[in-house]
Amino acid sequence: MHRSIYITLLIALFNHTICAQTLIGERTVHFKDEKRNRPLVTEIWYPTTDTLKQSDKAFSPFTRAYTVRDGKLPTAKLPLIMISHGTGGSRLSLEWLADALVQKGFIVAAVDHWGNTYDHKIALEFLKPWERPRDISFVIGSLLTQPDIKDMIDPGKIGMAGFSFGGYTAIALAGGKFDFLSLLNYYKTIGRNEINVPEFPGISKYLDDKDLLAVAKNPPPLYDKRIRAFFAISPALGPGFVTDKDITAPVYIVGSQSDSMAPVKTNALRYHQLIKGSLYYINPGKIGHYVMLQEAIDDVKKEAPTYFTDDASVSRHQVHLKMDSLAVGFFVKNLKE
Repeated sequence: MHRSIYITLLIALFNHTICAQTLIGERTVHFKDEKRNRPLVTEIWYPTTDTLKQSDKAFSPFTRAYTVRDGKLPTAKLPLIMISHGTGGSRLSLEWLADALVQKGFIVAAVDHWGNTYDHKIALEFLKPWERPRDISFVIGSLLTQPDIKDMIDPGKIGMAGFSFGGYTAIALAGGKFDFLSLLNYYKTIGRNEINVPEFPGISKYLDDKDLLAVAKNPPPLYDKRIRAFFAISPALGPGFVTDKDITAPVYIVGSQSDSMAPVKTNALRYHQLIKGSLYYINPGKIGHYVMLQEAIDDVKKEAPTYFTDDASVSRHQVHLKMDSLAVGFFVKNLKE
């Protein structure tokens, strides 16, 4: 091939690659559910036509794509995907998934579940499953009324994704029914390993709290009919799941074979077996629970190996790419086609 033609083709390929990548805008919004006295910090990612500034290229302890802070909002109405983090996590825990969804034309909003984040831990908030779905519903309502933001959301195309405790959150919002009293009893007996989480050691001593038990007997309704598709990654709280009789929307459940925090048999598999028509995928081999968290730099891996270091046979990056493929395909099919 002639040198000049070869160079021209390289330039064309480079320009095509640049054009194919959508720049991601990011902004933080502060909501508060006054009735429950819950601040709900929410991160939003979206396609933007703005360009990256030098200040957008700040250091991060995690492997992440650069985003345009407070970038220009899209003018078209796009589907919205809500994200719920795992126990003791944060709204940024699944940014890798948010990025992949934005690249396919979705808006993504992730919520910090008050009292259940890595930097704000309240014992009972780790044990009150009914609060998380209500957080998501409140933020959806807030986004749909927020000036500027509401104009970029198609209210008829809303999806939900969650990891671990967030995976349960998705299924509860889909209309799944749970027996929370039975779940608490499970944790006090044969399920002790599933409640002894490293994010809050000793949390099991709060299982007999009288206020917790009182609401567990008569929990509030959690179903949200505005959400049309649900993607649950390593969902927890499976032993408390009772029935799917009110679930009509599509559900995709993902588990990991070597997950010791939310074992497949009592969680992902149980949900799949009880939710008629649900899709199901199990990550094979030695892929564990925390592989779904953001990739970290070496210093962070050394400081917190439980959360950020995987078995030598596992590539966290490749696992994320697989999850991206499944989630994006699922939401495109159910919200865009």
